[in-house]
Amino acid sequence: MVQKPAFLISIDTEGDNLWVNTRNISTHNANYLGRFQQLCEKYGFKPTYLTNYEMAVSPNYIAFAKEVIAGKQGEIGMHLHAWNSPPLYALTEDDDRYKPYLIEYPEEVMREKVIVMTNLLEDTFSIKMVSHRAGRWAFNEQYAQLLHEFGYLVDCSVTPYVDWSMVKGNPQAEGGTNYSRFPDSAYFMDLSDISKPGTSSLLQVPMSTRLKYGSLQNSFKQFYDGLRGKKRPPSTRWLRPKGNNVEEMKHVAQQCLNEGRNYVEFMLHSSEFMPGGSPTFKDEASIEQLYRDLEELFVWLSERTQGMTMAEFYQSEIQIKS
Repeated sequence: MVQKPAFLISIDTEGDNLWVNTRNISTHNANYLGRFQQLCEKYGFKPTYLTNYEMAVSPNYIAFAKEVIAGKQGEIGMHLHAWNSPPLYALTEDDDRYKPYLIEYPEEVMREKVIVMTNLLEDTFSIKMVSHRAGRWAFNEQYAQLLHEFGYLVDCSVTPYVDWSMVKGNPQAEGGTNYSRFPDSAYFMDLSDISKPGTSSLLQVPMSTRLKYGSLQNSFKQFYDGLRGKKRPPSTRWLRPKGNNVEEMKHVAQQCLNEGRNYVEFMLHSSEFMPGGSPTFKDEASIEQLYRDLEELFVWLSERTQGMTMAEFYQSEIQIKS
């Protein structure tokens, strides 16, 4: 029997409405994750909750995550927001405002932050951390080498076709990572050049993104924007909800499957399951629409894919490799 492609659900599990600059981050969204988890279990899907600092010390989230682990219905991984993950290190005049990327910190600070977050999660949940996503999608070779050193097996920070270099962290630095020429399928990484396949044990599982237009159309659009004095990356579609976009999500997933990909990867922030927890889903009505879209998407995907955590997908890739 031919194995179906994997459906990977990655949830950036973090505080409430981090789009708003605040020093006092709440974690009420932990109370809204149960509904989403039940929906996933209804279709045999297993989310990977990529967890950051404030959630890792939230009693309500800890209780929820321990239930998921005990039931073997999902995975807990690591998500690191550098500006407020200990040890704290002032990088800009206002880190809460600028939210600098981990890759902008000195190497020794990067290392300490990865160590502290990894130990916190492993001590809290009594499991080895093996999956990770970088905060604000910012990733580089040094970061990959640290993950490899501390035993991580999967990273899912790459967003194919997307150039984050125009999105600033530290206003004096160069911006985020440019993924416009990275692979759009899973690959074991070259730790000296993360845009290329290599021989390391660290598996990159890029987000399911696809160009909104053909390459020729995108080139023309960028050229036209350049004439108007605007610099924009190619338009992309993501396998992520943004309100009434279920057909677009199906389209992205179908493109990936038509191309012979062995997985499709969905993402959302944990705060987006809570009314008012994000700019996109501002009230109860928008949350109910989100769940209608998720139900329709999950029904569609359940016929074409099988649910896996990131760690389970890694094991399937290792079997293929060996």
